[in-house]
Amino acid sequence: MPTIQREPKAPMPAQEQPKPGIESEMTPRPRYDAPLYSGSDKLKDKVALITGGDSGIGRAVAVLYAREGANVAIVYLREEQADAEETKRAVEKEGRTCLLLPGDVTDASFCQHAVAETVKEFGKLDILVNKCGLPRRARST
Repeated sequence: MPTIQREPKAPMPAQEQPKPGIESEMTPRPRYDAPLYSGSDKLKDKVALITGGDSGIGRAVAVLYAREGANVAIVYLREEQADAEETKRAVEKEGRTCLLLPGDVTDASFCQHAVAETVKEFGKLDILVNKCGLPRRARST
């Protein structure tokens, strides 16, 4: 019989944090590890640079890219260091390497630095995921 993954029930508790927001302070904690998904080396020995890779969708992408065989570099804001460290541990749990690059993608020189550091660390860059952004509350109409 297949394993069934239990999902949280709605409604979720209301939450609000000052921007940029820290994922580790959320209740319930977002899930990103996809325990029922097995990788198949689709990204074997590729290198991905993921902006916003410290949390949310960016973290899920980093972890699952690692499961598919990629090493990853993640860009995040310095205030989100704890979330970035959690992502790094999750990527390393998949047997891959994670490079942490704190900085602000609105600064063009930092973006050039992030690309250069990724290439310096891994020898190449195959994939760019531009995922950074700030969460917004949905407005009622």
